Amino acid sequence: MIEGMVIEAVPATPVVTNRRFRLSALWLPATYSYVGLLILGAIALTMVSAKNETRIVLHASTNLHNLANGRFGTLFSSAFLVGEGAATAFIIVPFLACLLALAERRFGAVRLVHTFFIGHIGATVLVAVGLWVAVESQLVPNSITMVEDVGVSYGAMAVVGALIAVLPSHRRFVWAASWLTLALGGVLVWHTFTNVGHFLALCLGLGIGRLMIRRQVAPQRPMNWTDYVLLAGGSVFACLMLLG
Repeated sequence: MIEGMVIEAVPATPVVTNRRFRLSALWLPATYSYVGLLILGAIALTMVSAKNETRIVLHASTNLHNLANGRFGTLFSSAFLVGEGAATAFIIVPFLACLLALAERRFGAVRLVHTFFIGHIGATVLVAVGLWVAVESQLVPNSITMVEDVGVSYGAMAVVGALIAVLPSHRRFVWAASWLTLALGGVLVWHTFTNVGHFLALCLGLGIGRLMIRRQVAPQRPMNWTDYVLLAGGSVFACLMLLG
């Protein structure tokens, strides 16, 4: 024993705190639940005949026929079917998971769910109103009221727009302008109601993102390498939706 020497114990609390932070960053219940349901739905559709698959998808679709007959539950059910076939679903779902995981990590499960369904339902209703006017004006054939209309893209594009709330301030304009240009380009090139829906959902998401910035509800901590990997995956998904 050496006299006069003071030995100070190093507290273990910071190590425990860091470990808890890492574990909490991996806990993404909204993302895991939604992606799991999408995968189960895609698998289930592979286990039925093509005729029954078409029947199921049409029953869940937010087309004018269903909405006009009061089937408003399709506003939710349509978000749980990918609609492009099982093979395509298993390709795009991992990229969708990146997008949702980033949003949930940065502004929480509740705001992620709100943003997704505001974009999904809002864009769907706006598109439906536009289609109804076009059908009544005989600008489009009446057969469009019976088309398959399910998928995750409207809600996902709203999440893409809302991500401006977590980006550094000097990158927000570039992010918004780039996606708006790409979405508007899809409308001008392909002229489909789905492209219009993507553009409207993106605008709704940007509005939500601006509101979160104004209210300062999204933490403005610097993005780390995990966030940037998820951002890249989410961007691939958005490109597939807008250009596919």
